Amino acid sequence: MSNASPNFLTSSIGKKFLMGFTGLFLISFLVVHVCINACIYFNDSGATFNMAAGFMATNIIIRIVEVGLFAGIIIHVVQALILTMQNNKSRPQKYAVQNLAVSSKWYSRSMGLLGSLLLMFLVVHLAHFWVPTKIALYGENAKFAGYNVPEGFTGVQDNPFESLKTVFSNPIVVVVYLLGLISLFYHLLHGFQSAFRTFGLTHKKYTPFIKSCGFWYSVIITLIFASMPITLYLGIIK
Repeated sequence: MSNASPNFLTSSIGKKFLMGFTGLFLISFLVVHVCINACIYFNDSGATFNMAAGFMATNIIIRIVEVGLFAGIIIHVVQALILTMQNNKSRPQKYAVQNLAVSSKWYSRSMGLLGSLLLMFLVVHLAHFWVPTKIALYGENAKFAGYNVPEGFTGVQDNPFESLKTVFSNPIVVVVYLLGLISLFYHLLHGFQSAFRTFGLTHKKYTPFIKSCGFWYSVIITLIFASMPITLYLGIIK
């Protein structure tokens, strides 16, 4: 009995369970993230967005959840790599390509590629926003702790909204973000319903509803995220 849990987690079903669980957790996080981003549409020179971003950056509960978020991302990526390698290894040949094309969507068969592109996009996103914020927070804590901080270093970012405007003033960065969001869209389109299917939540009455929710969730989340760099670059939001 004591070995049941470890054996389950290392089994193929266990790995898929972890993928589904972490996937649903990340899907929930995206709702929070997109709501924070949508604060720019108050068009109040970033005042509401800065307040929301400041709360997310400094609230102790949010920062604890952030640890779980990164753990979820790491587990999701690792399990995806393991499952992909296991699936490729279990196929003796690249069989029935035509049948696969009929039975599944291209993005369902390309989750490895889409996930890799999405991971690269996430690294760029973290480098632009998360890392500078954490460096700033560390600097603020360092000053309180009595460490030497470079002259002119103010600690917490004074205006995250201005940082957004600076990053998205570069058209190349905007294009990179939009390409990354295309990968996110197709990843969500497959992952949303796949997560529910992993937990056995499939039924002829409910599956169409889940697929519909997954489609519109993917569309709405992606469009809101994509509208942010576009409206900032075009100067619609100031």
